Amino acid sequence: MKTNVISITSDLAGRAEAMQEAERFSVYNGLTGKNAMHIRLLTEETISMVNGIVKDFEGDLWMESEPTPSGLLCRICVAANVSVSEGQEEQLLDIATSGKNTEAVGILGKIRQLFRWSLQQTDTTSSLQTNTLSSWYAMGVQDASYWSLRQYTQQLQQKQPEGEEWDELEKSIIAKLADEVRVGIRAERAEVVIEKYIHNIMEKAMK
Repeated sequence: MKTNVISITSDLAGRAEAMQEAERFSVYNGLTGKNAMHIRLLTEETISMVNGIVKDFEGDLWMESEPTPSGLLCRICVAANVSVSEGQEEQLLDIATSGKNTEAVGILGKIRQLFRWSLQQTDTTSSLQTNTLSSWYAMGVQDASYWSLRQYTQQLQQKQPEGEEWDELEKSIIAKLADEVRVGIRAERAEVVIEKYIHNIMEKAMK
C-alpha cells in the first residue's frame, strides 16, 4: 500500500500531517508496539533531515508497504524536483545554518548533505563532474547515481571498526533502526528512501 503524499518544507511545515500519516500507516499494516514505534521514530528522523537542506525547500513524503515471504517491507520516502543550480550555492544551508557547505556531521547529516547534492544535479551524469563526485565517493558512494547506507556500513566494517565514522554510525538512530537508506536521483527527482523490514508480522499479529 501507499499512503497519502504529504507536502513538507524546510521549515518543517507538514510535520504534523506526516506523523499522522505514519500512525495511519502502522494501523493499516497491523504494526503495534516496538514496530509502530520504529516507524514513528524513522519518520521523525526523516522529517528532521529535511530541516536545513535548502532554503525554501519543498518536497513530498509518503510511505509504502510491500509483503515479503518473511514479513513486511516498509519504506519512508522523500522526493523533490531537481531544481537547485550551482549558481544558487549561497542559498544552501549546512548543518549549522551558516550559509556555507561544510563537512556533514553524523549519519543524518551525511544523508542531508547527499540529498542536498542530489538537488544540485540536472541529471545523473552530472554527478560525474568536478568535486561533486569525489564528495560522493568520500561518503561511500560506489554507484554514481545513489548512496547506500548498507554499502557505507560494509565499507566501514572492512576497515578497523573504530574512529569517528564508526562512532557516528553506532550513535545514529536511523542507522540502528533502518535496514537500508538510499539517496540519489531517479526520473529527475532527488530521493531518500528509508527501508525497514518487519519480520514475521502475521505470526506476531496472531499472538
